[in-house]
Amino acid sequence: MAQWQKIKITRENGETVDAQAPIIISASRSTDIPAFYADWFFHRLKQGYSAWTNPFNGVKSYVSYKNARFFVFWSKNPKPLLDHIDELKKMNFYIQFTLNDYVSEGLEKGVPSLEDRIETFKQLVKTFGKGRVIWRFDPLILTDKITIDDLLRKVENIGDQLKNYTEKLVFSFADIALYKKVKSNLEKNNINYSEWTENQMFEFAKSLSELNQKWHFQLATCGEKIDISQFGIQHNKCIDDDLMIRFAKNDKVLMDYLGVEIVNSLFEGEKIIKKKDNRDKGQRQFCGCIISKDIGEYNTCPHLCEYCYANTSKELAVENYKQAKQLGLISETITGKLC
Repeated sequence: MAQWQKIKITRENGETVDAQAPIIISASRSTDIPAFYADWFFHRLKQGYSAWTNPFNGVKSYVSYKNARFFVFWSKNPKPLLDHIDELKKMNFYIQFTLNDYVSEGLEKGVPSLEDRIETFKQLVKTFGKGRVIWRFDPLILTDKITIDDLLRKVENIGDQLKNYTEKLVFSFADIALYKKVKSNLEKNNINYSEWTENQMFEFAKSLSELNQKWHFQLATCGEKIDISQFGIQHNKCIDDDLMIRFAKNDKVLMDYLGVEIVNSLFEGEKIIKKKDNRDKGQRQFCGCIISKDIGEYNTCPHLCEYCYANTSKELAVENYKQAKQLGLISETITGKLC
């Protein structure tokens, strides 16, 4: 886990506390901040800090935004970010947009219609530029109602519509046995899933590669052990220093933190030299993400996806969301707890 600089901050109640001051903010792997807590996020950004509760030991800590130089948003419905265009244009960021199609199977009951989400994707790209919005079809789930051919048809339908709006498609194969909450939630909701075999993964990858001949996306897997590079599919790093260099190479503080030197030569042009391994060793074994600080909290996302890994129960997630909404923007935490 990253040891970020520690600083003293003053809470809104006047108390002075210690806070982490990270360089890179993830918002968030643990809940959908853009969809449900965008107003909270930008309010907390203005206040300069937020509170965060460790999901493993319940210890509350504080995160200062004083040193933050880059933000990575994760969402299944980032449309509310369009209400904060002015703030976003002052920030360095990109968006991981999980745009699946499990509509007919009812696996994502709380997301807007597929048509609305595709339109949101296009609006975000038109507003912030191509490359800042990354398409994820994640996870790929096999059930008694969803075959590999079904998944390929779903991916093709979306891919055809996003052809001129994204440069990349990131996906993962649902590895249900490794995630107790996912397994529990699927079984609780009577979803008859099946684990992917290696042969099935190769079959899907080969067919996806063939589809990609008309799109020319970068194809990448998220957190997968399997090597399918023969189909032009690489291992992804979703918190990506290469994208940060692309969008914020003029930010010397960020480049110094990443260990990046940019050399301009009369004959060779611009050359990027990486002097540091920024991979986050605290993530899953095959995760390529670099170090960041996630500011989300589990059990707060009311998308109500049947396979969710971040909610213990739908009821708890909905209750926490209701509490946060009742408190409006005054809460230091997403769950609305002020203590």
